[in-house]
Amino acid sequence: MAIRTLQTDPPRTPRQRARAVKLALWARTVAFAVATTAALPACAPRAQPSQAQTGGPGGPFTLVNQDGRPVDQSVLKGKWSVVFFGYTFCPDYCPTTLTTLGKAMDELGPKANDAQVVFITVDPARDTPAAMKSYISSRVFPKNMMGLTGTPAQVAQAAKSYMVYYQKAGSGPNYTMDHSTALYLMAPDGQFHGVIADGLTPEQDADQISKAMSGA
Repeated sequence: MAIRTLQTDPPRTPRQRARAVKLALWARTVAFAVATTAALPACAPRAQPSQAQTGGPGGPFTLVNQDGRPVDQSVLKGKWSVVFFGYTFCPDYCPTTLTTLGKAMDELGPKANDAQVVFITVDPARDTPAAMKSYISSRVFPKNMMGLTGTPAQVAQAAKSYMVYYQKAGSGPNYTMDHSTALYLMAPDGQFHGVIADGLTPEQDADQISKAMSGA
C-alpha cells in the first residue's frame, strides 16, 4: 500500500520530515497487520471469520451520511465497497482519487450496480453533512458514492478501525490534513477483502474490483 509524498524542489522542513516519518511508520504498521492476517489461516483451523478474527482494516463505526442520517458499518452490507478517507478541502489527492474512481465505476458497466464508494472525512470540523453532500455531487465523482462525517470522536473511531493515520497541519481557516491514502475494498459481507493499490488507472482499478467480484 502506497502513501503519496509530494515531491518539491526545496528541501523539506523539519516539520515536513516528521510528517513523512509518521506516514512511513503508519504504512509499515498496516502492511504488517495485513500480512500477519493473511498468514494466520495457514497456521490454524479455518473458522467462519468475524471482524475480530480477520484482524484487518474495518470494524464498527457510527457516523452520519450526507443527508444527516445516522449510519453504521451496516451500510457496507450487500455491495462491494471502496472505503476511502479524505476531506473536502483536500487540494489534490482526494479529488484526483475520486475522479479516478468515478471513471473506474463507468468501466465496470452493469457491475457498478453491485459496488459503492464510501468517502469518510478526516476533517469533521469543516465537513458537515451539507458540505459532504455538495462535494460528492461532482459529476466526475462516482455516482454510487456516499459521504460520511460525524463528531471528532466518531471519526477517530472509524479511522482507528481502518488503521488510518490523519493529523491537522497548520492553523487558521486554511489548514490542511495529513492523511493516509489507502483504498480499502470491502466484500458484501462487510469484511475486509484487500487494498486497491495507489496510483492506478481507472481501468486498473476497475479490473481489481471486477476480479474481486468474480472471486478471482
